[in-house]
Formats: sequence, C-alpha cells, structure tokens
Amino acid sequence: MITVMANKIYLVYIIYFILLTFFSLMVNALFLRFFKTLGIRNNSGETIIRWGALSKPAIGGITFYIMFLLSVASYSILFEPTKPLFQTAFIGLLLACGAGFIIGLADDAYDTKPLLKFGIQFLSGLILITSGIYIKIFPNELMNYFFTLFWVVGIMNSINMLDNMDGITTIVSIGIIVNAIFRIVIHQDFDNMHLLVLIGVLSSLVAFLRFNWHPSKMYMGDTGSQFLGVFLAAIGIIYFWNDPYSPNVPATGNLFCSTLMIFILPILDTTVVVVNRLSKGQSPFIGGKDHTTHNLAYFGLTDSQVALAFSALVLCTISLNVIITLFINEWSHLHTLYFSSYFIGLLAFFFYATRSKKAKTRQRLYKMRMVHPKEDVA
Repeated sequence: MITVMANKIYLVYIIYFILLTFFSLMVNALFLRFFKTLGIRNNSGETIIRWGALSKPAIGGITFYIMFLLSVASYSILFEPTKPLFQTAFIGLLLACGAGFIIGLADDAYDTKPLLKFGIQFLSGLILITSGIYIKIFPNELMNYFFTLFWVVGIMNSINMLDNMDGITTIVSIGIIVNAIFRIVIHQDFDNMHLLVLIGVLSSLVAFLRFNWHPSKMYMGDTGSQFLGVFLAAIGIIYFWNDPYSPNVPATGNLFCSTLMIFILPILDTTVVVVNRLSKGQSPFIGGKDHTTHNLAYFGLTDSQVALAFSALVLCTISLNVIITLFINEWSHLHTLYFSSYFIGLLAFFFYATRSKKAKTRQRLYKMRMVHPKEDVA
C-alpha cells in the first residue's frame, strides 16, 4: 500500500514538473517577444561588463518568480490547504524572496546603487532570521544570527557574480536544487511544501536553460540572480546547515563538508575573484572578466565547453552528496579529509588558472582575439 501511494505521488510530481516546464518555455518565449530592452543598459554608457559582445534582455528571472508563486498557490490544490501556508517560517521565505526579486528587478530596470542592493540583501537575511530560518550550529545565538546574515548576503552576491557567462548560474542552481530535492525525497517527505516549490523553480530553470545556453537569447539578470540567491541561501539553511531530518545530531565535519560541497562552485568563484582583486588593489564589487568561467575560456575552451565543464562538476557534486547520504553511516575525520580535498583541489586549480604566467599570456591573447568577437555556435 505504501509503495502504491508513493508511486502515485511520484507520478503527480513528475507530471507537475513537466507541465510547469512547458509553461515556463511559453512564458519565456512571450517575454522574449514583448520585452526586448529590460536589463539592457550597455548603450547608455554605464559600466556594466558582460562576457558576450551582444546585449540581450534580462527577463529570465521574472519566470523564476512566477513559477515560485504558482507553486505556492498550487500546494492548496494538490494537497490539503492547511498549516504550511501560514507558518511563520514559510511567510518569511516568501517575504525574503520577494525582497530579492524586487531589488533585482529594480536593478535591471534602473541600475540601483550598490549600497541599496546590499541593504535589501541584509534585510532579506533579517527577515529569514526573524521568521526562524537561521543557521543553528553555534551555542551562542548571536553567532548564529551573524553567520546567517553572512551566509545570505554572501550567497546572494555569489550567485549574482557567477552569472557572467551563458548557462553557468542556471546549471549551478539546478544542481543545488536537485541536491535539496534528493534529500527530501530520500526521507519520503512528500507533502513537504518546499518540495513543490523546489520542483516549480527547477522547472523554470530547466526551461530557461533552453534560452540561456550559448549562444543565449536572454539573461536571467539581477532579477533572477537576486531571487535565486536568497531562495538558495534559505534552502541551504533549512536542508543542509540545519538538516531537519537529523535535528539532534550536533554540527560535525559531515555538515560542513556536505553544505560547502553543494555550494562549492559559487563559493569558489567568489573566493577566487575577491582574493585576486584585493591582492591587486581592485574593488571586488565591480564587474570584470576574471572569473573562474572566464579563465577556463582563456585556457582555450569555448563558451559551450565551459558550461559543459561546470555541468560535469555539478554532476560530481550530486554524486558525492548521494554517497554521503546513502553510504556513510558514521562520519570520521578521514571522510572530512577526503571531501575537503575535493574543495581544496578545485580552489587550487582555479587559483592556478588565474595566476600562472601561461594563464596571463592566454588572457592577453584572448582579449586581442576578442577585439572582433564572433558568436560561438558549437
């Protein structure tokens, strides 16, 4: 009986995912037809820096938020409309994601000041903390609050900074969401409100990838990256830092390694960029073509190959998460060493890619070649 019921629930979620994916494809196609200038500010003389030579509308993030809200509304149809919709924590998630979406939309439309954007990011973290969504790994609550604010603001900026080449942030966000869905499904928490929302956002990302793969037709813009940033940061707190399925287990190397590994790509990219820019006396908050993705291109990969390389890293991360969840019953210091080496190894590679003499030479040659850029259709 349990197996039959579980199979029916799986079928409902699969159909729901397929329907929302097709709906997202149609919405993106309509937006692409009627909103051709949102987020395009290059011609006005401002300092925005993109990898590609062509300006494209930044409208993908609107679809993310529509699917997010549609999934919230769908819960009362697919399940009993009871307490989840009115829980303080879920209301806090709605408000925080709404704040991220609005500041991102405003930035795409009007080019808001960085201080205002930071203020809204900080406010999003405060909303999550007030609603009970905060990291609980330290005995001191103030330390938990501070670390939560650091996490939320950091992930929002990391996701935003990673959105520098076609398909990259979309692929990385898909990987994080798949890891969260796997954790929920493996514990058979099928009536979980977050599961439906995660599937909804996942469907919008999969559909958006159709338009965002190189050569892309649209960008997600700050509308998408700011919404995704706060949404993924909150999901990271709920399902990875706090682990609701093992509430009595104290913080261990397992918790730190699994969480950092799942968010490894945005964290590594931001770390490499910030350290390199500070070492050169540059501001880490301005745009530039010195990200991990760009350096893979300097090594000779095409834009499509860079996206495929990041896809491979995402699949590797998902596989490691599955191994940790299903096959490691007792965590040891050796496990911490093994999985930390993966993080450190990637960090060392990306630093090497940006600082070696050969890499700098490739970068100069690449910039010379990009004086008359051509679209890569590989």
